[in-house]
Amino acid sequence: MSSSRNLLLAIAAVSIALIGAALYLQHVKGLLPCPLCVIQRYLYLGIAIFSLIGAFANKIKAGAGLALLCALGGLGYVGKHLYVLAHPGFSCGIDPMQTTLNKIPTATLLPGLFRADGLCEAAQETVFGLNVPQWSAVWFTILTLALVWVLVRRAR
Repeated sequence: MSSSRNLLLAIAAVSIALIGAALYLQHVKGLLPCPLCVIQRYLYLGIAIFSLIGAFANKIKAGAGLALLCALGGLGYVGKHLYVLAHPGFSCGIDPMQTTLNKIPTATLLPGLFRADGLCEAAQETVFGLNVPQWSAVWFTILTLALVWVLVRRAR
């Protein structure tokens, strides 16, 4: 089980690093997060938290299962984000979802992390050839596969 625990710790570290990268892009590069970006941040945070709980509470399968639900949710939201980018004119801009997200206590207490101020269709700037939602899709896919691996492998 120690290799599963190590994998969960690595998954948590990657998820936290991805949130750090998002904060860098927001605060240093000036890319404002949209509502779908903020929801993806919550889901990366969920992956990290459940992976850490699974690793440290010796509940590998339970932690991986809950983290997997977050990863699958992330795939759904990043899919919607990619759909918005592929269909000009379709927006998720200032709408009830943004207003609701910005009223959640975490958004009011930590606005630098969880406040949605950007427009979903504005995420066109690329980093190493892919835009931020495309990178998010890549990472949610990798994390999903890693979590499935933790769940299906036999204990040794």
